[in-house]
Amino acid sequence: MFTGIIEEVGRVVQSQPRRLIVSAGRVLTGVTPGASMAVNGVCLTITELNANAFSVDVMPETARRSNIGRLKTGDRVNLERPLILNGWVGGHLVQGHVDATGRVKEIITEGEAQLIRFEAPRDVLYYVVEKGFIAVDGISLTVASRDDISFQVSVVDFTRRNTILFERRIGDIVNLEVDIIAKYVAQFTRAKSSGIDVDFLQEHGFGVN
Repeated sequence: MFTGIIEEVGRVVQSQPRRLIVSAGRVLTGVTPGASMAVNGVCLTITELNANAFSVDVMPETARRSNIGRLKTGDRVNLERPLILNGWVGGHLVQGHVDATGRVKEIITEGEAQLIRFEAPRDVLYYVVEKGFIAVDGISLTVASRDDISFQVSVVDFTRRNTILFERRIGDIVNLEVDIIAKYVAQFTRAKSSGIDVDFLQEHGFGVN
């Protein structure tokens, strides 16, 4: 589990179809082989590491659902270690299980901030609400607005300077993970509504002819 607050920007030093090697610094403190690391918001397992880099294996499903399979040597990536339960939760609960990819549609500068609009699949937008959370490339962001095909976020200068978000251009592919709480609420709502039938009503004292 992660918070969506990026700790460091690393760099891909080797990209293979099923393996990545990423250079990093402070996020390696305290981690061991077998630990998790969020790379652009994707939870990956560290298989090897040294003082300056770590390796992760990339499964075919991960490459299909995210932009991890598009990474090339030299690309910069957002990095975050797993949440320590007695620490601060500055963003929101992020699993590192990317739901789908989206595409940068529009970038507008607004003072020190940027308004960025992302196109997203309808099954992702189903869980996106105004003022709710969404993780974009692992960054916890608040939704400013949404429509039937896209959503917009307002990005402060600090986030732009300390993540790879400022490098994104119109047309770029990004990883999207919706708020897990929104998923559970939707699931419970569907389960409850689908469970009301004639037998249910009769069992709870409603006469049905």
